[in-house]
Amino acid sequence: MSGAPAPESLYRSPNALAGYYSRFRVSERLLLTGHSHQAWPDCGFEGQVEAWNDAALYVDEKWERAFAKAERVRRGFARLLEDGSGDIALGASTHELVVRFLSALPLRDRRKLVTTDAEFHTLRRQLARLEEEGIQVVRVSHRPAGEVAGRLIEALDERTAAVLVSSVFYHNGHIVPHLGEVMAACAKVGAELLVDAYHALNAVPFSLKQEGLEGAFVVGGGYKYCQLGEGNCFLRIPPGCRMRPVITGWFAEFEQLEAADSSGRVSYPPGPARFAGATYDPTSHYRAARVFDFFEERGLTPEFLREVSRHQVGLLAVQFDALDLDPAVVRRDRSIPLEALAGFLALESSRAPELVRELRKRGVMVDARGSLLRFGPAPYLCDDQLRDAMAALKEVTARF
Repeated sequence: MSGAPAPESLYRSPNALAGYYSRFRVSERLLLTGHSHQAWPDCGFEGQVEAWNDAALYVDEKWERAFAKAERVRRGFARLLEDGSGDIALGASTHELVVRFLSALPLRDRRKLVTTDAEFHTLRRQLARLEEEGIQVVRVSHRPAGEVAGRLIEALDERTAAVLVSSVFYHNGHIVPHLGEVMAACAKVGAELLVDAYHALNAVPFSLKQEGLEGAFVVGGGYKYCQLGEGNCFLRIPPGCRMRPVITGWFAEFEQLEAADSSGRVSYPPGPARFAGATYDPTSHYRAARVFDFFEERGLTPEFLREVSRHQVGLLAVQFDALDLDPAVVRRDRSIPLEALAGFLALESSRAPELVRELRKRGVMVDARGSLLRFGPAPYLCDDQLRDAMAALKEVTARF
């Protein structure tokens, strides 16, 4: 592995990493949707081609090679979690993995789920639908993020099947601390803990051991800060898990298809296959394996990326403050310290969708979630690009 580049080499123009993303033309465009879709390094394209070539050359015998790529992806996610004890199940989306998790809970006996009012749509919609079927869903307030863990613990009791919470909220980037305390409280009452770490991985170091989350389920994926593209999601399963998902695919018995089972009971293998699905497109894993290798070869560790992210988010905040814009149009919540933010800066505006449209006309790619306008930098952007994005915001707001 070569050493990580000097952080300063990413801040100046040209950015030292930008050349590895030539197909996405990151040096030519102001791509600030890094919190929802980061550019893919060029090596990802090579992975896609490799997948096609393997299929053409080996036909049905490609699966041995595809499974090797999947194992590389598991190791990549385990490394980001600093997880040496659990198992990693893979899926095309977090939704399919969350549904399998929910289907394994003892909801006949424990009909209560505890969550927050700021979860991503995967959880928000699915839990709302379960609520319509008689499952009690308790939603605690997400503000302030520093008090979320305590609220979750207060809502816990012996009727609770699981707590489901993000480590970083998707809409505003606020980091949720003290989830290890929630894990300990869940263990006392026999409830499971599912942590959505999608907005933490490669934006904020996330160590299961250091966070006290070795007994937790963790869901996430590679579409955002990992730069793996679609189809690369995971569910981390704590060691010794014996749960039996009701929603289960035939890949869960892939290794035992020829073995007879006289019990008549659906069997489950040990390890990540317990939560396996069925036939899938392995192309995403070919791409992801190449990108994981790229990150390791370049020394792009979560700690290094956090340093870069803090610089970039801090620069965006400083540049925004210097604009001195009318807070009735757009404002920044300065009660939240910058170190409590993950990988993007969220600004508040009742006209956020309109601002997105006007910025995109000027070549600045940002997005909005409700009244929050989100600026998401990435390590391949230089400081001048971030300054240009904020200058465009000033131009846009001058018309309001």
